[in-house]
Amino acid sequence: MIDPCDHPPKRPLIAPSILAADFANLGDDCRAAMDAGADLLHIDIMDGHFVPNLSMGPAICASVRKACPDTFLDVHLMVTDPWAYFRPFIDSGANLVSFHIEVCESAQHAIELAGQIRELGCRPGIVINPPTDVRALMGTLDAFDLILVMSVNPGFGGQAFIPEVLEKGKWIRSQLAEHQRLEIDGGINLSTSQSAIKSGFDTLVAGSAIFNKPRIEWCSIIEQLRETQVC
Repeated sequence: MIDPCDHPPKRPLIAPSILAADFANLGDDCRAAMDAGADLLHIDIMDGHFVPNLSMGPAICASVRKACPDTFLDVHLMVTDPWAYFRPFIDSGANLVSFHIEVCESAQHAIELAGQIRELGCRPGIVINPPTDVRALMGTLDAFDLILVMSVNPGFGGQAFIPEVLEKGKWIRSQLAEHQRLEIDGGINLSTSQSAIKSGFDTLVAGSAIFNKPRIEWCSIIEQLRETQVC
């Protein structure tokens, strides 16, 4: 199992988002993505309240863990009350759980939630949406192993990339320690991945760009997504 935070950002990691997978063949799709060279799997959880869509619950996470027992599972909670879901997802096999800065009352609240995740034996991540000022993260970054910048407004897969978030990523990268990962999610494909990497992102979430293509192409797509090396 690759633990992203145990591997300093020497090359970009690719995290296929299972939201775009074929749910009738989810286990097979997840295994095929890992066999094609993916580094970890990204699991998007939506509550129909924080974002205008519903996705999946802990049972799906547990099924993915069963299908891919040695794969790092990156769970992204797009929910209003993430603290209610930390234990269910960690018990279902999550290796990292991230939540949104937008649901936190303060920087101290975010730090306390990160501590709750660590106490449950899991890595914590923090997420920021495109419209949110990057200064909302000030004072919180040291508490997290992964910082995720959304490059679409969350809620649905297949949206167009918002290039303005790249400047946000550059600033965050300048604040991070070597062990911390900077992830980007939304509209990542062969046309946008290189600008993301050049802006300091070292973990790329890609859904439609992988799962919507024939499996025979996945290996090539994954390698092309991380073609540019992080300097």
